[in-house]
Amino acid sequence: MHVCQSENCGLGKDQTPIPVYRRLLLWNCASECDYTCQHIVTAQRVAAREHIVQFHGKWPFYRFLGMQEPFSVLFSLGNLYAHWNGLAKIRAHIPATYSMRPFYVMLAYVGIASWVFSAVFHTRDFQITEELDYFAAGANVLYGLYYTPIRIFRLDRPSPRRRSILRAWTLLCTLMYVFHVAYLKGVRWDYTYNMAANIAAGIVQNILWSWFSVTNFKKSGSLWAIVPGVVVAWVMFAMSMELFDFPPWLGCIDAHSLWHFLTIGPTVLWYNFLLKDSQREIAGIARYKA
Repeated sequence: MHVCQSENCGLGKDQTPIPVYRRLLLWNCASECDYTCQHIVTAQRVAAREHIVQFHGKWPFYRFLGMQEPFSVLFSLGNLYAHWNGLAKIRAHIPATYSMRPFYVMLAYVGIASWVFSAVFHTRDFQITEELDYFAAGANVLYGLYYTPIRIFRLDRPSPRRRSILRAWTLLCTLMYVFHVAYLKGVRWDYTYNMAANIAAGIVQNILWSWFSVTNFKKSGSLWAIVPGVVVAWVMFAMSMELFDFPPWLGCIDAHSLWHFLTIGPTVLWYNFLLKDSQREIAGIARYKA
């Protein structure tokens, strides 16, 4: 790499030109040399039948249009669209008077933001894009923990006691997120802690939704009641991809990108469930008033 930089990154006319679309994504001579050397070393190791190794903690991907991990970008955009489409469904089919609607709208906004920053990070890996991706992902997971008990225990319904619990729960979740970001940014950037915090928040909401599925299926006997449990199982399977890390197939698709791909389906199914769950409750209220 030092040879590449000394021969190509000087001020002379012999410097290898960088295409405009890559310069727009902040590729410079040093990063071009880094990318080229990674793939030279990888090709040599493959030819020698040696294991492919990571560089700077990441697999050597083949970039596309300047994107470092094109399939992770593509699948992140797929998740973004799933949340965007879910938001459109909520706005179109759930009336503004329904008390859970604001929480579902915010769920979509947080999801959209999370996947925007994921796509940006996988396009170009810098410290700032990594931090924004982690903070947005943490907000996404924590918001899932936030609205889950609100729906399951109906903290959205008007009563003084429920409103007090909701305010306390909102404050607690807000403080947890602030302290989480403050620790990572101000004390220590700890990957293990970040993963543990997200897993813990995910497990709690998964347990709650699984319990919700079981109890509602026993009451109604409707297959639609088990959708939350199906989504929980699907997401847990998708997350398990991270446990089976492997060098990218054809230099393109790795376990992390597959995780992103596998979360698109349950996101679509989840918004369909929230929509149907809301409509069934609204219809039940209408029948009761009639």
